[in-house]
Amino acid sequence: MIMMGGWWLISGIAAIFENAFYAVTPNWILKFDVSTWSWVHLIIGIIVLVAGFDLSSAKTWARTVGVITAVIASLVSFAWLPYYPVWAVIYIAVSVAIIWALTMHGHDITEA
Repeated sequence: MIMMGGWWLISGIAAIFENAFYAVTPNWILKFDVSTWSWVHLIIGIIVLVAGFDLSSAKTWARTVGVITAVIASLVSFAWLPYYPVWAVIYIAVSVAIIWALTMHGHDITEA
């Protein structure tokens, strides 16, 4: 989660400082302004990063926040597909891995 939060932060900061960073394509249903995407990425990055640090310090609420933010991050990544499809697919895959890791418990894996 810390790594993914860092990715989201870098994506958000890059778009804030350089508006032409994202390639805007026409004719998409979920078309947002580049500055909107930059702030969405920055906010999600901060939330995922904080939840990742709190998860590493064994805080129980961080697991729930981590699952919720991973679901939101995967939905945002799906909407981000027209802009950067490769990175969006990577974000979705990492979000699914985070959801799986946070919802599985150690004894569930050993029983399987």
